[in-house]
Order: sequence, then C-alpha cells, then structure tokens
Amino acid sequence: MNRLLAYFDAELPGVNEFLDTETAKLNGLVRDVSRHVLLGPGKRIRPVLTICTARALGYGGNILPLACALEMLHSATLIHDDILDDADLRRGKTAAHVAFGTTQSVLAGDLLLALANRLGAQYEVPRVSWLLAEGIMATAEGEVLEIASLSEPIVDRDLYMRIIIGKTARLIETACRCGAAVASPDRSVEDVAGAYGLNLGIAFQLVDDALDYVSPTSTMGKPEGGDLREGKITLPLIHLFEDMGPQDAEPLLASIRSGGLDEAGQKRILGMIREGGYAGRTRDAAAEYVAKAKESLAGLPDCEERLVLSLAADFVLSRKK
Repeated sequence: MNRLLAYFDAELPGVNEFLDTETAKLNGLVRDVSRHVLLGPGKRIRPVLTICTARALGYGGNILPLACALEMLHSATLIHDDILDDADLRRGKTAAHVAFGTTQSVLAGDLLLALANRLGAQYEVPRVSWLLAEGIMATAEGEVLEIASLSEPIVDRDLYMRIIIGKTARLIETACRCGAAVASPDRSVEDVAGAYGLNLGIAFQLVDDALDYVSPTSTMGKPEGGDLREGKITLPLIHLFEDMGPQDAEPLLASIRSGGLDEAGQKRILGMIREGGYAGRTRDAAAEYVAKAKESLAGLPDCEERLVLSLAADFVLSRKK
C-alpha cells in the first residue's frame, strides 16, 4: 500500500489547492458551506480515479479541473443526502445543514453541481459533459429509489443493489469514464475504465454498509447503526432476515416499517448482526466485486497508474472507515 499512499500524497496537494481556490471565489452566502464540505477530511477517491484513468491512457493535459469536478459532484450529493437523512454528522464534523442552515446548504449543493458541470464543459469534449450529466442523474435516481423504499421497507436484494449502484457506484464509474473519455475517443477503452469503476463503487458501498454495523462513531464519523435507525435495509440486515424464520422476521420487519424499533431493539439487532458475522459476509460480497474491478484493469496499459488503480481496489476492501 505504500505506493498507493505515495501516489495519493503526490496528487492531493494539487487537488486540495484547486478546490481551495475555486471555493474561495464563491459568493459569501454559500462559500463557507462549500468549503466546510469540500475542504474537510475526505478520501478524494473520485478525483484520483479520474487522474489515474486519464494518465493511464496517455492524457498529458491538465486533468485537475475535471478530477475536482467529480469531488464537487460527490460533495453536493453528500449535502443533499444529509439534509434528507436529517444527519447530524458527516466525516466526524457537524453536517453542513446543521452548521449553516438548510437554505444555504441546498444552495451550496446546487452551486457545486453547476460548477462541476462548467469545469467539465471547459474540456470541450461532448462525451465528458454527457457523462457528468448521466452521473448526476443516476445518483439522483438512486437517492429517489432509496427514499421511496423507506416508506415501505422490504427485504429485496435486487432493490438494494439498484439503490447502491445508483447512489454510489455510478458516480465512481463516472469518475473513471471521464478520465478515459478526455484521454481517448475509443469507447471500448472507456468501457474498460467504466467496468472497473462500477465494480469498485459497488464494493465501496458494500464495505460502507458493513462498517455501519461494526465501526464506532469515533472511527466512521457518523453514528453507529445509523442505517438501521433510518429504516434502511442494507445487506447485513438482509443476511439476518434471510437466516431468520418467517415467525421472527415478519414482526421485526413490521417494527422497522412502523418506526417502532426502540433503542433496545436497535441494540439487539446490532448485536445479532455482529454475532452472526453478517458484516463480514457483506465484506465477502464486496471482495467479489473488487476481484471483478481488478480483472477489468487488464484492458488498460501496463503502467504506474494501473498499479495504483489495483491497489485502490485493495484499499476499498480493507478500509476501516
């Protein structure tokens, strides 16, 4: 992992400086909100993926604006997501809407979406603009699907996969596709990068959903078991339901649907998921998608960036927060 860390350490100053400069130009009403979200602690996975895929395919121009556009899109979705979830924390910090108010946060999210699109358009590659639009649309559709499912939670693996692909994986796929599209008009090469990003994104969300049940707030930067409290049926909970008999599963699902699961009930389910190893089984599922992502890399040139992308996939699987 040392080579992965070295690559990130070399690229992050440029990414952070660009984000700092761009957000400093914003109107004061939304500047502090944008900087609160964008300049806080974050992995910067999406911009580095854009940088790596572009360079792996021989792009020698300034990739930073496009890479940072992906981070802006991601941050905009986090702002809106936290408002919808009424979340208090994000990455260990007070959520933007709590710190600055809902109105300013919504405006900041909208502005970041617009700025990201403008940054992408300056490359004058129509495919890049289309990919950014598709990435935003897919993410919004994933969020809509998730919110709709909260009104009537069901144990449905297919629905769960559609949600996580939409709300997380498609934007990671977009980061990789954009890097490829700006470097080459060859759609087959872009598809290789996209397959890597999609599978990596699915693995990323699966690990995230596993961590929600086993990682403390001090590590994750958000409340432990938050998905359960919000009524989200993620894979660890799906595993639990599938192993329970209908006699136990149906009353439990009914209590989640009604919002009647009290703190004691939440703790009981957290304990059952830990004892049953369901978070670990979710990580096992993530490992399958990581393997698919790494297999896709065979379609890229053999170079430093391809190695970094492979190491990034390993990192996603091993992460603790």
